[in-house]
Amino acid sequence: MTLHYTQTVVILRAPFVADRYGNTTSERDWSSATRTAVRRVAVQPSTTEEAEGDRPAVTTGLRLITRRGVDIDLIPGDRVIAVGRLLEVDGEPARYVVGGRHHHIEARLKEVAG
Repeated sequence: MTLHYTQTVVILRAPFVADRYGNTTSERDWSSATRTAVRRVAVQPSTTEEAEGDRPAVTTGLRLITRRGVDIDLIPGDRVIAVGRLLEVDGEPARYVVGGRHHHIEARLKEVAG
């Protein structure tokens, strides 16, 4: 086992809320989210940005990387608890293929404070 993949994260996936007519909306019910623990991944710092003006904010980016050959169920809109933070999946997770076979996944995660 490589020491690089020693972290555990929790993936949160919330169902979409239905409006009063039964139509699915884009809003999610985070109080009903499912929790899936994923072990032996790496979470690394990526980027940090500061926005100034009327509402100062700090956006912190992290990157989630799986081991070789490991695919996880992670999609845009999910949230991830990692390194003591609640993060959002930022865009589509990248699924790398080498020699026609799945190799690993890298996903951008972000936290906006402010």
